[in-house]
Amino acid sequence: MIKRSQMRVAQQRAAAALDQAGVVLTPEERNNIEIAEFGLDRLMEEGLELVVYENNDRYCAKELVLFPRQTCPEHKHPPIDGEPGKRETFRCRAGKVWLYVEGPPAAAPKARVPAVSKPYYTVFHEIELTPGKQYTIEPDTLHWFQAGDDGAIVSEFSSTSRDEADIFTDPRIKRIPEIEEDGIQ
Repeated sequence: MIKRSQMRVAQQRAAAALDQAGVVLTPEERNNIEIAEFGLDRLMEEGLELVVYENNDRYCAKELVLFPRQTCPEHKHPPIDGEPGKRETFRCRAGKVWLYVEGPPAAAPKARVPAVSKPYYTVFHEIELTPGKQYTIEPDTLHWFQAGDDGAIVSEFSSTSRDEADIFTDPRIKRIPEIEEDGIQ
């Protein structure tokens, strides 16, 4: 669970990172930056900040903000209602991100697996994305990613996103944020 005040600080920090990368947001988009802390209460280590531009029955477009060394935990997008699951392309806009997918593991992965969650990271085929580089993840493929030392901004282009249906390797994860009100709006 994340406190509303913590969420607002993370939103401001994500908006500043987007500003620095030259990504212009409307006031409404800035106010609605989603903070995914995954119910782990370790946002700076395992978390993700998202701006959803569009998510409809055909496609989705998002910006993903990762703070320095922040990790989005291992998960996959399974088939749903006869659909094959989300297919997504990540394009790095700023910083560096290491994406891990199924396949031959890297001899020396550059990402640092969060110690407390180590058993839940199982795929280590490494793809390094720097500005202008992109990679497409097929549906129902286990993957996770981590920003480099300066953080990262990644544009995601995908088929329809159904975040509530994502399957995480770590059973403790709650994809939809639970916000504790603490008097901050």
